[in-house]
Amino acid sequence: MKSVLKWMQVVMVSVIALMIVVPTKVQAEEAIPVLADAAIVVDAETGQILYGQNDEAVLGIASMSKMMSEYLLFEAIEEGLVSWDEEYQVTDYSHRISQDLRLSNVPLRRDGLYTMKELYEAMAIYSANAATIGIAETIAGTEKAFVQMMNDKAVELGIEDAHFVNSTGLNNSFLLGMHPEGTGEDEENTMSARSVAILTKALLDDYPEILETAKIPELMFREGTSDEIRMVNWNTMLPGMEYEYEGMDGLKTGTTDFAGHSFAGTAKRDGVRLIAVVMKAVDAEGEGSYKARFDATRALLDHGFAFQEVELMKAGQQFMGQESLPVEKGEQEQVAIAVKEPVRLMVPSAQQEAYRTELELTEEAPITATVEEGQTVGQVKVLDATDNEVQYLQEKPAADVVATETVERSNWFALSMKSAVDFIKGLF
Repeated sequence: MKSVLKWMQVVMVSVIALMIVVPTKVQAEEAIPVLADAAIVVDAETGQILYGQNDEAVLGIASMSKMMSEYLLFEAIEEGLVSWDEEYQVTDYSHRISQDLRLSNVPLRRDGLYTMKELYEAMAIYSANAATIGIAETIAGTEKAFVQMMNDKAVELGIEDAHFVNSTGLNNSFLLGMHPEGTGEDEENTMSARSVAILTKALLDDYPEILETAKIPELMFREGTSDEIRMVNWNTMLPGMEYEYEGMDGLKTGTTDFAGHSFAGTAKRDGVRLIAVVMKAVDAEGEGSYKARFDATRALLDHGFAFQEVELMKAGQQFMGQESLPVEKGEQEQVAIAVKEPVRLMVPSAQQEAYRTELELTEEAPITATVEEGQTVGQVKVLDATDNEVQYLQEKPAADVVATETVERSNWFALSMKSAVDFIKGLF
C-alpha cells in the first residue's frame, strides 16, 4: 500500500512539474525547466521579455518587497530628505522586531543610534527586517505612511497589481501586533512576477549604485563593537558563494510560507544584463528550498544568455513593397518612407531567421499634405517565430517609420484642376 501511495505521489509531482513549465504564449518558443509558480526573464536594457511563465499571476513577494524600500530610500537621499549619515533613534517597534530570532535581523539597541548607511547595508545584504522598519520610519515618520508611499510609487512606475501592507515583506503576523494601521493581521505584500521585474528594472535604471552593495558576499555589522554580527548575503549565487553564477551581482531574495522561495536576480555578461524573477520555486519532489529558487534562476538566466542581439532593420531601410505612401492634396502623389533608427532585438541564436518585421501605420493613408521630412507615419512591429508580437515589460522601445522627404501641399489652382480631371475621369 505504501509503495502505491509513493508511486501516486511521484506521478502527482510529475504532473505538477509539467504544468509549471508551460510558458505563456507570448514569450519563448520552447519551455525551459523552471519549477516555480511564476517566472520571467527579461533584457534589462529594453525590458524585452525573453521568457515568461504565469508571470501575470499575483503572488506573495516576501522580502523582494525591500527593493521598493530601497528605491524610496535612494530617492529620499537624492531629494535631500535624508542623508547616509543621518542617525535613526530606535523605537520600541523596531527594537522588538530586531530581537526576534525567527527573522533575518541585526540586533538594534533600544537606546541606540544607527546611520542610514548602516541600516541600508543590513537591509540590502542581510535582508534585516528591523533595519528596514527603521528606514521607513526615518523617511515617512511611520511605517503606515511609508507603506502608502510604496503603493503610490508602484502606481507611478506603472505597476498596477502591487499591494504593500508593510515595508519588509514579512507576514503581518510576525510584527507582534504592531503592523501598520489599516492592514490585516496576517496580510502580506503581493505582486506579479512581471511587476517585480518592472520594479527591479526601475531600481537598476534609476539607482544602479544599488549593485555596489547588493554584490557584497558578506559584511560585518558594527564591526569592532559588542553588537557586531556577520552578515552573509542571502543571494548565494554571487561569485565565490555556494550557488555562484557568472556575472551575478544582485539583487533580492524573499522567503515566507505564503510566498515560498522567491528571488529577483540580475547578472551581466558581455555587456548584456538580464533580470530573472522566480516565485515559489520548488524542486523535482515539489518541495521549496533555497537551492530550488537558485536552480530556477539559473535555468532562466542560461536561457536568456543564449539570446543575442541582432539588427533586424538598419536606419534608413525601407519595407519591401511599401517604400512609399500615397499623399492627398500634395505636389506629388507619393512620399518615400523608411525606418528612422535601427531595429535591434534579442533573439535565440538558432532562430534569427524566424523573426520578421511589419509596418504598422499610425494614421490611415493617404496622408494629407503637407508632409514634413522626418514626420512619423508608422512604427515597426516585430513578430516572433510563432507570429506573436514580441513583448516588453511596459512600452516597447520606439522604432518609428518616417517620411524621408517633404511633400508640399498643392496650391488652390492645382487642386481645382486635379478635382476637375478626376471628375471627368469618373464620367468615363
